[in-house]
Amino acid sequence: MTHSPPAADSSPAALIQTIAVAIRRERERAGLTLTELARRAGLAKSTLSQLESGSGNPSVETLWALGMALGVPFSRLVEPARPRTRLIRAGEGPATRSQEADYTATLLASCPPGARRDLYRITAEPGASLDSRPHQQGTVEHVVLSAGRALAGPLDSPVELHPGDYLTYPGDAPHTFAALTPGTAAVFAMEQP
Repeated sequence: MTHSPPAADSSPAALIQTIAVAIRRERERAGLTLTELARRAGLAKSTLSQLESGSGNPSVETLWALGMALGVPFSRLVEPARPRTRLIRAGEGPATRSQEADYTATLLASCPPGARRDLYRITAEPGASLDSRPHQQGTVEHVVLSAGRALAGPLDSPVELHPGDYLTYPGDAPHTFAALTPGTAAVFAMEQP
């Protein structure tokens, strides 16, 4: 059985709530008070309070200042909290287009601070699936299917992937990969703390 998670809400109101949750999460992770973070970012405490409550609408410059003050990349403040398993179908995801060329970049995943990420090119043929035991605690796997079709993800809820689809799932739980058509190929990234 395959599952498709619901698409993320990309409305302006949803983005403001995502930013509010992220600022508070990162401020608390850093052990900073509202007053101290506002001082470090060069903001009024009342402005920061509004942003954390979801009633403000921050500019890019404000978010950059907050990211610098918190020691986190900009993406950490605008990217919604990630579910443990996430699927991005080909043609979906947060895309940014170039003004100078026919070029589009889609953020599939950002690497947490201090993590190690190894990349693998995988080729597989139909037959037995590769069922993997859990890796080190905190391991996350990422896969982009480049050719064929495959069933991949958590052993208890794998999803069918088509070329261009991106999937991330806990690598510290039992997981599987099975080619469904000849010539299946993928790029895997294993992220470890």
